[in-house]
Amino acid sequence: MNIRQAVKMAWKSIWGKKGRSALTILGIFIGIAAVMTIVSVMEGMKQKTIAQYEAMGSNRITVTISSWLYDEEGNDISKDYFPELYDYCNSIKEYVVGITPTGWSNATVTYGTKSTATMQPTWDEATGTMTGEIPPSCYYGSDQYSVCNNLTIAKGRDLSVLDIEKYNQVCVMGAQAAKTFFGTADPVGKAVQVNGNNFQVVGVYAPRMSDKDAAAVGSPDNLIVFPYTTRRVLGDQKSQEFLVKARSPEAMTEAISRIGGFLKGQIDPSTGGYGVYPQDEWQQYQNETLSLIGGVLGGIAAISLVVGGIGIMNIMLVTVTERTREIGIRRAIGAQRSSIVAQFLIEAAMLCGIGGIVGIIFGALGSIVLSTLLMKLTIFPPLNVTLGAFGLSVALGLIFGSYPAAKASKLQPVEALRAE
Repeated sequence: MNIRQAVKMAWKSIWGKKGRSALTILGIFIGIAAVMTIVSVMEGMKQKTIAQYEAMGSNRITVTISSWLYDEEGNDISKDYFPELYDYCNSIKEYVVGITPTGWSNATVTYGTKSTATMQPTWDEATGTMTGEIPPSCYYGSDQYSVCNNLTIAKGRDLSVLDIEKYNQVCVMGAQAAKTFFGTADPVGKAVQVNGNNFQVVGVYAPRMSDKDAAAVGSPDNLIVFPYTTRRVLGDQKSQEFLVKARSPEAMTEAISRIGGFLKGQIDPSTGGYGVYPQDEWQQYQNETLSLIGGVLGGIAAISLVVGGIGIMNIMLVTVTERTREIGIRRAIGAQRSSIVAQFLIEAAMLCGIGGIVGIIFGALGSIVLSTLLMKLTIFPPLNVTLGAFGLSVALGLIFGSYPAAKASKLQPVEALRAE
């Protein structure tokens, strides 16, 4: 018997008992659909995380400086190391292209009737997104803030060295923040109230993400940046965390080493400490966490595949029992054991293959629906995941069908012919 005949016989057997076959492939179908959906959605989440980090820029180094010197009121009275660190980073331009504080402010920003104090975002359960006006994040930065954060100026100008040195009360807005306060009007040259102080808007950053992507992972363009020296006007403490932009991935290691060596010579370990590390460590940690979660969920979903495989084995054993006499006749007229094994393995593989195809279809639909609801994006299962899912389903048929096939091939013709 050739492969073509075996496939025809297997299809005839499956189609002849449609109800039983449908119930048999149910476990395979559910398992494949669940695994595909989980893997696709988790992969989509990792890709969006990567896209968010890329929007903020690459080759970034985080520098932290902590202090244990406080006055009786709990205020930090330690030295501000940023001016020296700023000068040092600018002296190693072959490795570093920029440095900026990353301190934030909870200042209230007001323009006309718009105020961050009254902006109240709410979570829309129906759409799975934040609605209402989201208050922008306020940061302190140097004249190199935009370089460090992969920002470009769309209107007006960037913060300058003179703004820092002269404590100029100016600011640069992100595209989303400008839209929130000024709508379609040009904000450059207009003044906003920051804790009651007039700050002139001197520039607007170009958007780093599309509105669709921003809705999925949060807008990185909803920000306002002030010269870090104006923190004294607004009543905020000095920054303890700084961002350094390395010239290239290759320069990061040398930059980290040199900055660490510089800080070691500046900071007394009895009064403070420091840390210098690549920022992509957080990205790698987050991706590893997502992979771990996906693996656990995928493992749970894969249990249904094992259950489905056991169901395949069980139904194939029943099939062997039902077709014992047929097997005896075939063996009596000269059929080889390999032909019997091939027939039952093909039937088991076809059952699982059909379940796999149905599971792939529903898995793709599940990926699209969940990604749309959770991330406001349409994620299709990658081709390698689709092919892997189909290959896994066929492999399950071969694995769990091997025992019934071997049992059928070992039947003795005389005993098989006596079966009723």
